[in-house]
Amino acid sequence: MKVNLPLKEHTCILCGREDSAISQILHLCSNCIHHRPEEAIPHIQKAHQISRRLCNLPQTPPKTEGGIPCNICSNHCIIGEGERGFCGLRENVDDQLETLTTPNQGIIQTYPDPHPTNCCAAWFCPGGTGLGYPIYAKTSTTEIGYANYAVFFYGCNFNCLFCQNSSHKDLHHQPPTTVQQFTNTVTANSNYTCICHFGGPPEPQLPFALNASRCALESNPNRVLRICFEWNGCGNPTLVRRTAELAYESGGNLKFDLKAFDPTLSLALSGVPNRQAYENFRMMAEEFYERRREVPVLTATTILVPGYVDHEEVGHIARFIATLNKHIPYSLLIFHPAYQMRDLPVTPTSQLRLCYQAAKKHLNRVNIGNLNLLETQPPT
Repeated sequence: MKVNLPLKEHTCILCGREDSAISQILHLCSNCIHHRPEEAIPHIQKAHQISRRLCNLPQTPPKTEGGIPCNICSNHCIIGEGERGFCGLRENVDDQLETLTTPNQGIIQTYPDPHPTNCCAAWFCPGGTGLGYPIYAKTSTTEIGYANYAVFFYGCNFNCLFCQNSSHKDLHHQPPTTVQQFTNTVTANSNYTCICHFGGPPEPQLPFALNASRCALESNPNRVLRICFEWNGCGNPTLVRRTAELAYESGGNLKFDLKAFDPTLSLALSGVPNRQAYENFRMMAEEFYERRREVPVLTATTILVPGYVDHEEVGHIARFIATLNKHIPYSLLIFHPAYQMRDLPVTPTSQLRLCYQAAKKHLNRVNIGNLNLLETQPPT
């Protein structure tokens, strides 16, 4: 019989507060992160430096004068001789940028994910509901018998301490996949009705993701084949717009994981700023959402990290989305202890309730994802 032991309390290094919802790697409570940012940021930086060293990855996005610039994502690395970009996929060797990924090959892992999937858009997308049938869906209800071609990317432009798929940091685990191999796999399986890029998010490999998706579509005309992207949203705006065009024409959608609204909290959780995600989200909402409201092309999610992403934070995010369109779907995802935040609990039901109420004040379509995880939390 499994016994749930009480969670250990940790102490905030700034105010001395003790709580089981204070992460040991951060040693900071949310109140100090919000209200004492100048004091908190050095501790935040130290936590992420420790985290990155363990993975043999650059501790911060390089900004070396005279280095080679990379503009694939919002980190805008300037990579000096012998340095790697923050994602680890690109290296300056003898003043030449060597890269593990190009528009013609990517470092990915793929697998079939039968519908209905646990995709955070499944509650409204064609694959999960039949919405848009027969143009964007194979059936008028959930596409039972069909599958999503799930594409997991190696390398990441963030350093989330609660990462749910930290194996993406092992960059040499997979051999490269070419665009032709990608396309052949999709073409050979007529049961694939969508391609979902996630991971390790696609941002650092967007040129490949775009090229492979376009080739798959062009090789399979008159076929239901939705193109979706699930990401942190901090990609190059020009490339992000191209992904939106693919999603729009194919019946897919863009899923932005808006992890935090407060810039210091975002830095604490993910290691880099995330303001580009909000700028890109605004751009997508203004340029694409009204063009296909009946089958939404845009959605947002937020993981409810205990002790950090509370109802006030969710309220700010929901208010931002509502200024663009109050009908944009928004999912609140229950947190599961993972990676370097294994010492935190599953999202408590009290936090979930408050966050849901905060989101509903501003938005018409709010969903709760990962409800099955509530069964794993210890009794209070």
